[in-house]
Amino acid sequence: MPAAIVATNLSKVYRTYKKRSGLLGALRGLFRRDFEETRAADRVSFSIEQGEFVGFLGPNGAGKTTVLKMLSGLLVPTSGTASVLGFTPWERKAEFKRQFSLVLGQKNSLWWDLPARESLELNRTIYQIPPHTYERTVGELVELLDVKDKLNVMVRELSLGERMKMELISAFLHQPKVLFLDEPTIGLDVVSQKNVREFLRHHGELRNTSMILTSHYMQDIEELCERVIMIDHGRLFFDGAFSEITGQFAKYKYLQFTFRVPTPNQGRWGEIVRQSGASITLRVQRERVTEICQDILATGNVQDFSVEEEPIEDIIREIFEREKNEELESKI
Repeated sequence: MPAAIVATNLSKVYRTYKKRSGLLGALRGLFRRDFEETRAADRVSFSIEQGEFVGFLGPNGAGKTTVLKMLSGLLVPTSGTASVLGFTPWERKAEFKRQFSLVLGQKNSLWWDLPARESLELNRTIYQIPPHTYERTVGELVELLDVKDKLNVMVRELSLGERMKMELISAFLHQPKVLFLDEPTIGLDVVSQKNVREFLRHHGELRNTSMILTSHYMQDIEELCERVIMIDHGRLFFDGAFSEITGQFAKYKYLQFTFRVPTPNQGRWGEIVRQSGASITLRVQRERVTEICQDILATGNVQDFSVEEEPIEDIIREIFEREKNEELESKI
């Protein structure tokens, strides 16, 4: 069975006019213009199988949304090719548009001044969904997301969490085979985030939907995605299992010790992250964990201890900071 999504050397370059300062600069610009090129995506390649749920990570401005817009046909790449369900996305064929959805967490697709039900009814007509199928699907989705009593409320009067749930119902209405999710939980409270995650997991498994998820909330990625693609400055630099991130990129581990009585000079073992009474948490390099544990246990003063991996948020932040520094060094 062919992959649902295939991107091959996708690139998107924007040319922006560089205006010179002052009146003289403006006059010169009438005859000779200088342009700068910005690579929003730089030879990005990957493939995603049918039913696979993939996290798409990167700092702001990394090129994530640009790639999703090219895969959904909203942008035409400068170079490279892509195939989504066997279609070239930017050809925007009607058959292709009936089989995918794009959810942008910071943009509304529903009509602001209409009740949610009327926007959904409009989508039913656009996608030519039979009335009985539409009623069954909407009933199932509103039940899962617990918004049955909000269908007749104006979209502008819904809370952010309720509006996001309605956006998801709209996205799943025509039962797409591919779903692109760009920050679907942004701004939501923890309860709404949890509900959205459970809905995405349940419906993805039920319909065998291929999904690409971008999110700055690592819990979204941890709970939903076994595979992660990382992108920065438009370039893909990691594509693998989420579990591999710690082994490949983590430099530290956290050691938690509780002593019978306070022990002096604890800082010699590593960076003290937290300290409370006779308990401390140390951040140490992974290769020194065994050595430091042996040294501390040899004091005979340890009541309890544990070893934990570095939080995934810290690892991701360090990865992107490292990429940023390497980019700056290459320009010097």
